[in-house]
Amino acid sequence: MTTTARDLIANLEASVSAQVLGQQETIRHILLGLLANGHVLLESLPGLAKTRTVKALSKNLDARMSRIQFTPDLLPSDITGGEILQQTESGNQLKFQPGPLFGNVILADEINRAPAKVQAALLEAMEERQITVAGQTHVMPGLFMVLATQNPIEQEGTYPLPEAQMDRFLMKLLIDYPKVEDETQVLRLVREEEQRQQAGAADVRSEPLAQEAIFEARRHVGRVHVSEPLDRYLMDLVNATRHPADYDNDLARWIKVGASPRGGISLDRVARAHAWIEGNDYVSPDDVRAVLHPVLRHRLLLSYDAVADGVSADQVLDRLLDKVAVPA
Repeated sequence: MTTTARDLIANLEASVSAQVLGQQETIRHILLGLLANGHVLLESLPGLAKTRTVKALSKNLDARMSRIQFTPDLLPSDITGGEILQQTESGNQLKFQPGPLFGNVILADEINRAPAKVQAALLEAMEERQITVAGQTHVMPGLFMVLATQNPIEQEGTYPLPEAQMDRFLMKLLIDYPKVEDETQVLRLVREEEQRQQAGAADVRSEPLAQEAIFEARRHVGRVHVSEPLDRYLMDLVNATRHPADYDNDLARWIKVGASPRGGISLDRVARAHAWIEGNDYVSPDDVRAVLHPVLRHRLLLSYDAVADGVSADQVLDRLLDKVAVPA
């Protein structure tokens, strides 16, 4: 029996889920980001397996992972690399030394702890898939995904991400505590890992998935059909964030700035990836609704009234889904 690209992605999801228990939705969304060739921002309280999830993904991929710990004293060249003086037979020459950003899966840990100039160094790499150092352009690898983490409650010593950078993240995922049953399984899993480590036994690993399998899956996602009514529905949802008064008075009070055109493009890409991974060759309204929150929650700028009323971006998007008509 021939193994299809969808089977390979399903096996990858199962392998990561076996190493990170209780976070199936997060893992699925990260895979959607991988298939849609985008970057993902992970936000949660400490200790909810953000780093473990990224490591598990990279272990099951034939890919090089780079971890960058963002700190207040980090410099742009610390992540992008820079030119260094090297002695050669023909004399001293300046040669570019790539930084940790030149990997396949980039874990940007606590990204909001670095100042704006370091965050800005990521902008070109995330959008253009290249960086420019000393007037020279250096192209990123074909498989390049930034998975950034941040803690929502620690404010001291942090630098909020600017809107331009937030918009470059395909999705923003909010990770919550696992269920009690899942957390019990986590305890057992950690005990087993510690026992294997103490015994000097090697971890049992499946064959890592080749990068070409990801590229093949992306080609399939690119061929997923989107009908004209679905295009209109998708655009109606995005447009409703910009002109909320046309749909609902509360939406008009809550939304200060709506989603950018990049938000609409991202919603289309992730909806197609969701349809494909679910086994369909066309996008349905359910695919769009399933990914609306992670794609748009970080692209809305809420008003003072929304903040004062304790209304979250997800609650605004819930109301949006209720008010925008679904195509027949």
